[in-house]
Amino acid sequence: MNAYENLMSTLIAGFGIAATPENLLFGITGVILGTAVGVLPGLGPAVAISLLLPLTFGLEPISAFIMFGGIYYGAMYGGAITAILVNTPGCSASAVSTFDGHPLAKKGRAGTALIAAIIGSFIGGTFATIMLTLLAPALVELALVFGPPEYFALMFFALTMATSIGNTGMSKSVFATLLGFGIAMIGIDLQTGTARMTLGIPELSSGINVVLAGIGLFAVGEGLWIASGGGEAPPPIHRISKNLWMSPAEWLRSIKAWSRGTIIGFFAGILPGSGGTLATFMAYGVEKRLSNQPEKFGQGVVEGVAAPEAANNAAAGGSMVPLLALGIPGSATTAIMLVAFQIYGLQPGPMLFQNSGDLVWGLIASLYIANILLVILNLPLVGIWAKLLQLPQGVLYSTVLVFSALGAYSLKGSVGDIAIVFVLGGMAFTLRKYEYPVAPVLLGIVLGPLIEQEFRRALSMSAGDFSIFFTRPVSVSLLILSAISIGAAILQKDRR
Repeated sequence: MNAYENLMSTLIAGFGIAATPENLLFGITGVILGTAVGVLPGLGPAVAISLLLPLTFGLEPISAFIMFGGIYYGAMYGGAITAILVNTPGCSASAVSTFDGHPLAKKGRAGTALIAAIIGSFIGGTFATIMLTLLAPALVELALVFGPPEYFALMFFALTMATSIGNTGMSKSVFATLLGFGIAMIGIDLQTGTARMTLGIPELSSGINVVLAGIGLFAVGEGLWIASGGGEAPPPIHRISKNLWMSPAEWLRSIKAWSRGTIIGFFAGILPGSGGTLATFMAYGVEKRLSNQPEKFGQGVVEGVAAPEAANNAAAGGSMVPLLALGIPGSATTAIMLVAFQIYGLQPGPMLFQNSGDLVWGLIASLYIANILLVILNLPLVGIWAKLLQLPQGVLYSTVLVFSALGAYSLKGSVGDIAIVFVLGGMAFTLRKYEYPVAPVLLGIVLGPLIEQEFRRALSMSAGDFSIFFTRPVSVSLLILSAISIGAAILQKDRR
């Protein structure tokens, strides 16, 4: 009881710090800036915090980190806005929201999809922050159980979810995933230092950045598809429904999707390196597998937006656990925040809670406030965002292409990156023309390096003995789940 009272008193003290008028203003500014940056292709939360980091040098550490918390969650939601409206994810973690979010927008229900995303973001982020408050030390111990064999099995399990993404058949999904794997192999082999499939082009030596892949496959691919006439001109799709809310049946399905997506996202987030992209793909795959009408996924179902958006923000909160408790960044964004901590002379880890308790609990309290501000500031804007669909398609998608080029260039200031996203966009266009799904390509690019790295590390541990994957309880359990997942997909296909 004493421990509980101590926890509550420190959290209340954190709210006292975060809720001062000055810090509240920094939180509001962070949410607004994060949402604005999140809608731009490629400029996700990691880039946003990197760009704004120099502007915070004159601030108190607590004010700077409260602002970063607002940017983090705001950018996560901002990426969903363009994913839903114009099939262009603001970052790779928002790509899954295009699957059903954009079809809903085509039906005139963009507002409904945006509300499902806002509520999902709020639920996921709030749950993750509560878990961060209560269970950080225990969850860090759970994360430490994962070695290379467990990480490989987890990534392989996520990969099996690709067999259920899209309605084009398992063989085409597998081909698209392997294509993504092939793209992920481009660059320098981290273990041998040799160049692979770079064709002598210097820009390819560092590999294909996941952000560039997301911009090229979805933003540029969609722009080229519309420009070619492949996208159907949506006459009354832009007849925006005045009823933005969901039906009772949709509420019920969404509540289940928000709950499952939140749990999947948080536990994926606490594993360093897994990130929001993995969590959103897994959440979407689970919803489709559990649905009574899986064939409707990809045609515009609310739970197809609700689950990945809840998973996205839950993973964002989950990634704060290893950062604050161990000093290990769980994602690209928390890696930038680790740099920010060090700039202020702070070292995340167990001693941070003792030496800088006010800052830590103020930051955790600000994450609660940022989630509330996210809803308050963005719910009134849903109708305005939805009306963007009334712009002429030529104007809308030419703007998308321009911002895609700017987003790609902003990463490293390289013209070569612009060429990469347009090559990937051409690939996505070709895949869509021949009815191959694009999403598994991105999943292959995201998981390819991770699967290869953990597989090789596991074999190094066992001196080449493959039994290491089947003698460790966690890894063998995940591999069994993978087998069940593949079997369920095959049976589902036979039934259809």
